[in-house]
Amino acid sequence: MTQSCEIAIVGSGFAGSLLARVLAVLGYDVVLLERGTHPRFAIGESSTPLANLSLERIGIRYGLSDCYQLATHGRWLAHFPELRRGLKRGFTYYRHHPGQAFENRGFHSERLLVAASPRDALSDTHWLRADVDHHFVRQAVAAGVDYRDRVELTSADVASDSVVLSASRDGEAVELRANFLIDASGPNGFLARQLSIPSGLEATETRSALVFSHFDGVRLMHDVVPGMPEGPYPDDWAAVHHVIDEGWMYSLRFDDGVTSAGFLLTPRGTAALNPQQGGNAAALWDALLQRYPTLARAFAKATPLMPIAFRPIIQHRLTRAAGERWALMPHAYAFVDPLFSTGIAWSLRAVERLALAFESAAPAGGGRVPDPGMLRRYDSALAAEADQIDLVVAGAYEAMAHFDLFAAQAMLYFAAVSFAEASQRLAPDGSVAWKGFLGVGDQVLEPLPRESLRRLRDITQRQGKPGSAVEREGFAEWIARAIAPRNIAGLAEPMRRNLYPVDFDVLVDQHQLLGMSRAQILEALPRLRGTGPAPRIDERAPELQIGA
Repeated sequence: MTQSCEIAIVGSGFAGSLLARVLAVLGYDVVLLERGTHPRFAIGESSTPLANLSLERIGIRYGLSDCYQLATHGRWLAHFPELRRGLKRGFTYYRHHPGQAFENRGFHSERLLVAASPRDALSDTHWLRADVDHHFVRQAVAAGVDYRDRVELTSADVASDSVVLSASRDGEAVELRANFLIDASGPNGFLARQLSIPSGLEATETRSALVFSHFDGVRLMHDVVPGMPEGPYPDDWAAVHHVIDEGWMYSLRFDDGVTSAGFLLTPRGTAALNPQQGGNAAALWDALLQRYPTLARAFAKATPLMPIAFRPIIQHRLTRAAGERWALMPHAYAFVDPLFSTGIAWSLRAVERLALAFESAAPAGGGRVPDPGMLRRYDSALAAEADQIDLVVAGAYEAMAHFDLFAAQAMLYFAAVSFAEASQRLAPDGSVAWKGFLGVGDQVLEPLPRESLRRLRDITQRQGKPGSAVEREGFAEWIARAIAPRNIAGLAEPMRRNLYPVDFDVLVDQHQLLGMSRAQILEALPRLRGTGPAPRIDERAPELQIGA
């Protein structure tokens, strides 16, 4: 028996489930297909202000109050304390050297802190994905989505008028005909295989492996290295990055004391370490800790809550993201690296874009499908944004051997996202969803990552002569000049000593960079500080409350 629906979505992570729910609110008949069951482990756990802004806009536009409440740590605690999460006040970076404890040299330490929020209540969160993804699945079901788990898809016939999926569930054959198919599954996903979409990985600069798990009993850096100068927030309540010779380590602390941690290793770092361990993930983890005494102390009594896992390469990239009857969510299309926590924000931006495309969908072949022009726009946007994320991250990897270079390169990311955040908060309209991610489409920001990577390679890859301190200082000065037209956060300022708070005074002083008067910025400050009135969200009769 062949069943029918308007839209089939493959993959019930937060992005697939949230998009399914939004489309159901818009009146579509949606089937959500999942190979496994919930709750289930997933990585990709660190939100950002841009991710939270997308969640807020989705919540307001489609009458989904939980999306708005989950967009800040304070509202999350007040409304959904049962969903596990972690406080994320910003981005913390330390540079470690083999065989040496992290050296606390006061304000001259190899340490960088960039605040993402002015206080705990407004902060970002680390998402315990088992809880959060399950929540969004339950909410999708409550909105009328037909959710089916334990589904093994076997084939997809994509025609000009429909998509026919063949699958099995609990040993029983299933066939589903849909007007449109969305793949939200992940790397090397079902639709990519079925359509034989060519890989575009050769054009991606970044390469890294991952060894990771969740741990109990990880000590705080504040306890392991006491007496560090006070920063704009407590160092550990952040996305903590430990930069090492072989790559870097993330450490994300949840409020219940569990820590998500993983090493991202360059090909050179993997080659130097992994052959000695014979591919054993736990042995590789231990070998890395032994090389870095401060990390070893932090994890001395830590217990993995699941087997430590190893992935030899995490990057993937396809050459197409959408067609006449199908679309890929970002994670199914491309993934670079978690270095700057771009994953959740980019996925939620795609939810917004596809939802807008279906809002204006026209009847075609017995059902409503998005305008082909919007799908081409979606395809080209993801391609440009994947390139941009890759260039920013590749530059950071190129700079890791010298912390002054790395800190300067990071300013590209923070300039782009802080400018975007302020712009979106000051002009919250539906067109925001189609603005380029990470500076794409911005005449100032878009060219910078490629030029930065070129300059970094000139410094770091010179035959037999690594870059001098003078050259590295020159690079930092170039970064400061390059981001100046978009620098509304006081970044790349030597007097800050790599400690960057959320500074509203700087924002007011730089009002002209946002195309606003000083008076307009001052009037908007309550909204920027998070002290303005809460928006109206009417779940009983969802309205399109923000103009498209």
